[in-house]
Amino acid sequence: MKLRFEGDLTTLTPGIQALSHDLGFTEAKDGLTVQVEVSTSVEELVVGLHQGKAYIRYGQKHQFFRGLGLLIQHSSNEETFELREKQQFDTIGPMFDLSRNAVLSVSSFKFMLNKMALMGLNTVMLYMEDTYAIEGEPYFGYMRGRYTQVELKEIDDYADQFGIEAFPSIQTLAHLEEFLKWEPVSNYKDTKGALLVGEDRTDQLIEKMIEAASAPFRSRKIHVGMDEAEELGRGKYLDRNGYRSRFDIMTEHLEKVLNCARSHGLKPMMWSDMFLKLASENSSEYYDKDTQIPEEMARLIPKDVDMVYWDYVHTEQEEYENLIAKHRKLGNNLVFAGAVWIFNTFGVNYGLSLNASDTALQVCKKEGIREVYATMWGDDGNESNPFIALLGLQLYAEHAYSEESPDHKYLAERVKFCTGIDSDTFLQLKYLDETPGAEPNNQKQSNPSKFLLYQDVLLGLFDKQIEGLDMAEHYSKVEYNIRSQRNKDAELDYLFEVPEKLCGVLKQKSEIGITLKRAYDEKDNETLRRIATQTLPTISDAVRELRAAHRSQWLRMFKPFGWEVIDIRYGGVVNRLDTASLRILDYIEGRIERIEELEQERLLYSTTNRFTNKGAGWCSFYYRMATPNVFFHVLNPF
Repeated sequence: MKLRFEGDLTTLTPGIQALSHDLGFTEAKDGLTVQVEVSTSVEELVVGLHQGKAYIRYGQKHQFFRGLGLLIQHSSNEETFELREKQQFDTIGPMFDLSRNAVLSVSSFKFMLNKMALMGLNTVMLYMEDTYAIEGEPYFGYMRGRYTQVELKEIDDYADQFGIEAFPSIQTLAHLEEFLKWEPVSNYKDTKGALLVGEDRTDQLIEKMIEAASAPFRSRKIHVGMDEAEELGRGKYLDRNGYRSRFDIMTEHLEKVLNCARSHGLKPMMWSDMFLKLASENSSEYYDKDTQIPEEMARLIPKDVDMVYWDYVHTEQEEYENLIAKHRKLGNNLVFAGAVWIFNTFGVNYGLSLNASDTALQVCKKEGIREVYATMWGDDGNESNPFIALLGLQLYAEHAYSEESPDHKYLAERVKFCTGIDSDTFLQLKYLDETPGAEPNNQKQSNPSKFLLYQDVLLGLFDKQIEGLDMAEHYSKVEYNIRSQRNKDAELDYLFEVPEKLCGVLKQKSEIGITLKRAYDEKDNETLRRIATQTLPTISDAVRELRAAHRSQWLRMFKPFGWEVIDIRYGGVVNRLDTASLRILDYIEGRIERIEELEQERLLYSTTNRFTNKGAGWCSFYYRMATPNVFFHVLNPF
């Protein structure tokens, strides 16, 4: 397609050129004329084609690039049209977790920004606990793929050409385990993951953190974190200062952090959960429906910091309305953060994500919340990736330009245009975890795609949990569906190689422990021999193929640091399969009298916590999936 742009393109040309490949157009004198104008309304976007001439009227820079995509999308099959949109949020975009091993390479980040530009998103938050360089702090992000100042500036420059505001999200209190684990920086440590506040050296560190994180960016925004700091004041701080109210410690430290941000001309925001927890009778509960914010607490909280209310799980409007009302009592400007669930899984929990996000965004519009984010966390090593979450991100984008909830058909058309992948193909990824036994839409976040891969076949920790659920048949069907819906010509088709191969493993491995235990109990040596000599080696080969595909995908998306964790996990699976074969053959050939692991009764993994009766179950940590034995031991967690 050939296009000829007319109008003031001074700030738009670099972005137009960057998207020309994705959109499949070239600029030429004999191309379709596209009249470009700035609207008098900052919220308005108008795109049309009439009598062989096209036009884009936009209020803000980022809207132009959404408009450009809409123009090409609709002009391919419509001779005349006009689209009018009104932006519903001042700020909307993703938050990428760059702290849990998977640090997007600069080139990969740029590719993601291209997709965001086509969607019309206008911000991106970079969550970096210790993955940015600080001069004079060599252990900060050491061997973790930390970004240099040059790399962050390159990301910011690239985002800016589309009118996308990039800014840092850091931690200035807790969630700093990966930095504080180093002995040479122990003077900064209160507990395992929390800084020792109230110390001059800590204040100086925070000054350097804020300066280093913000310097590469045009934006004057900074997220200072401060969430989930339940350990605050309970380690070295307690030894040195005696018991003090966590609220007092928190507000004192927050004031120091804000003073630092103010001195650098920054506008800070922070996660809100600690204040709600401190106001709750059950201080570990963020969503306590009975929590009331005391006026005295609200009065003491600084008002020049935005509060970010994060909520990833609710699906009823009333739940969001009630929690927003609680937040209003804090008296601070309120920002909302939802999620596209790639946490602790190989796939995407689209059943929960799409429903929760749709409801949350409707309520945000109604409640007048003007700034929203879609978080994509990478808990426990990040086997997943943000690219398979693009359907969820598209939902956020379409909400941003529609007063109502986006039509499913329109959403599907948009994501296919922006990414080249059918929405139904994206949706197949939810079935990696939405298995027999899971609640509708996997609302309690069952994650068998991960724990059934990593669990040991001899120990069978989750075998009782999945007994009778026919996982093998389920994963066989999902493997077929993913394979049949792939489009080898699509640029992002490679994203589905890992899920397809994972299903190929799980259709064989998911229930093999149950079959193995039954054969052992029944003294069925013929079946045991077949498992040892045929089934387990076949599974091992499939795991090696999965690992190779996953390695290729990782190195295409992320910096290499962190892949060693996944490599080690795959190695553990293969080695334990080998040991299982050896143990079975030793038994049936009389070299040992029994297989002690198979003598053990299988128990339910989960019986009393919030995941009770959720079918396939949930496990947050690899080391708990792989073994019930001591994986690591910390004598002093503080």
